[in-house]
Amino acid sequence: MKAILITLSAALAFASCNKMAEVIVDKTTSSTASTQFIKYTIRKGNQYCDGNAYKAVSTSEMKFVVRFDSTAIYETQSPENQFDINKLYGFSDNNTDHHQYSARFGWRWSGNALRLFAYVYNAGSVTSKELTTINIGTEVNCSIKVTPTNYLFTVNGITTQLPRMATTEKAEGYQLYPYFGGDEVAPHEINIWIKNL
Repeated sequence: MKAILITLSAALAFASCNKMAEVIVDKTTSSTASTQFIKYTIRKGNQYCDGNAYKAVSTSEMKFVVRFDSTAIYETQSPENQFDINKLYGFSDNNTDHHQYSARFGWRWSGNALRLFAYVYNAGSVTSKELTTINIGTEVNCSIKVTPTNYLFTVNGITTQLPRMATTEKAEGYQLYPYFGGDEVAPHEINIWIKNL
């Protein structure tokens, strides 16, 4: 009887371990995890978005899809700040702070249009370049590819390059998330949807 109970207990323990392993495998290998949009919200009066947890990055290319809604339309308190570039998505580089080395997309609402930018820090100096205007509600494919001397920013198949002075082979740093500003805080709640590819 004792041997039967031991065998039965061992079988139950093995079955429950297998079930736990299945659940863990299902959660970590789920094909839907990378195909879902994540909603990032910048609350009124803030600059940082919700859900901007630290995440290490080591990549030669970051690819994602972004979608803005009408909350991307805003007016700044000071008219000159309307031309500040808000930050969208990207990474720090060269294993340093993002104000030293980084590459990310930027955005702003100006001239009745939603504009996307390439935005790069090299040795503490900022370079930016307007890439295109996009429509509210449209899904836009974006990527930042790293080469030894350049960042290649691609929006819907059109590529622009900005210099890269980082010395690491790949981008090495941390994830950069949506951020409002510039000098001002968000004048109202702003929602941005991003899907990693």
